Amino acid sequence: MCNSASRLYDRPVLDFQTREQDMSKERNGDESRKRDKGGVGVSIVAAKESRDAARLSTIGNHFSARFHREPSFFVRVPGRVNLIGEHIDYCGYAVCPMAIRQDVLVAVSSTEDGMLRLTNLEAKYSDFECDFGHIRTSSFDGSPAWQNYFLCGVKGALDEIPEGRQPNGMLAAVWGNVPPSSGLSSSSALVSAAVLGTMHLSECNRSKEDMGTISARAERYIGTQGGGMDQAIAFLGQEGCAKLIEFDPLRAFDVTLPRSAVFVIAHSLARHNKASTSDYNLRVAECRIAAQIIAKRNGLKWDEVKKLVDVQAKLNKNLNEMAGIVERELDQDSYSLEEICSTLETTLEYLKKVSLTKSFKNSQPFKLRQRALHVFQEAARVIEFREINQRDGKSDKERLRHLGHLMTQSHVSLDQMYECSHPELNRLVEDAMECGALGARLTGAGWGGCAVVLTTKEKVPEFLESLKEKFYHRRGIKPSETEGLLFPTEPNQGAAIYIP
Repeated sequence: MCNSASRLYDRPVLDFQTREQDMSKERNGDESRKRDKGGVGVSIVAAKESRDAARLSTIGNHFSARFHREPSFFVRVPGRVNLIGEHIDYCGYAVCPMAIRQDVLVAVSSTEDGMLRLTNLEAKYSDFECDFGHIRTSSFDGSPAWQNYFLCGVKGALDEIPEGRQPNGMLAAVWGNVPPSSGLSSSSALVSAAVLGTMHLSECNRSKEDMGTISARAERYIGTQGGGMDQAIAFLGQEGCAKLIEFDPLRAFDVTLPRSAVFVIAHSLARHNKASTSDYNLRVAECRIAAQIIAKRNGLKWDEVKKLVDVQAKLNKNLNEMAGIVERELDQDSYSLEEICSTLETTLEYLKKVSLTKSFKNSQPFKLRQRALHVFQEAARVIEFREINQRDGKSDKERLRHLGHLMTQSHVSLDQMYECSHPELNRLVEDAMECGALGARLTGAGWGGCAVVLTTKEKVPEFLESLKEKFYHRRGIKPSETEGLLFPTEPNQGAAIYIP
């Protein structure tokens, strides 16, 4: 716990009296929620009718200058901010993000010379080209250069496109305004844009749900074992409402927020690329091992369990009961690989095969109890967050107070239990609360990046000015320099294809 955020942590982490619906209702859906219709493809719109027409013209001109031809079409994929439900999508639990205005644009055309040629409007990103036919057999694991995210998207799309319909080559110009390494899903937007561009170039049309799933698989080629939230909201985002995203199967439900609610995104100035370290994948492995040990100690076939939601379903317990099981059965502060193997009655070689541990040194400690507790408690917060927005008879003021409290609880858990915050993020969250925020939490993978802050429409101007002074000015950032670092946001539309 950081001293700079000590007052924040005076609050209890979670009283955990949240009501949970039974598992069948959670998995099958509640008819009182409005669910997206499955099978709908990505929208195709005339470029000149888009509110992005000016930017599309700019990227089109760049494409033409580089490749001496006009693009055939454009794709747009937004970034996202997750309101609540962090680090639980890869454990199988629902999350509550919304698409944001910031996005990645790609201008695309085919070529018959067997090459993939990439250019980026940002001069700091060098042009790139490679043999298109080699992409499917190439490895991008552990190399988070900008073009590799695009290549992962192309590779993921090629996995889905039937033989005979795959393009011979591709030209693409990229332009994004999602701040990189900020927790707003810039990398996933780029991967998803590459998937969408390659699929459309091949006239291979799939539903939004399928596109989210394909893009999630594609991004794993970069080496991170993500759960699919970022790609899902990239395609399923909708103006006017956040989304409750469920997995296996992927589907989305509207979450209509209080009318006076405004979410502000604030950058901590600490940047972190989750593909550049093992921190993210370690958390994924810790959650899998926690699920497997719980399964083993309850007489289940542990090596058939991949996610915490799997063991919950097999035991037929609610989230509160699962938290109790974690407290009883994962009683050590940390576990060595040797202790894990002993508990599971298996070999290190087999553990590496089924538990995502092969990339870690044998001396790596694993914090299983803390990670599993966060996941089960955070999953309960997501349920409560959704239900607050559904309840009748509550004033906006009551709803906002409750939503803000859940967000702040989430941040405390992410810092203390999941250990994925950062001193500057903690300071930013505390400063935001002292500036009058109703709630604040890190958003995205963490270890830097952005916080998402809840306030009200009438207080937005005052809040922004106060936080500029309290957090940014003290770090040498002038009020005029906070554009892109501090801004209010609202739910925006998901991916689209634009035709010139």
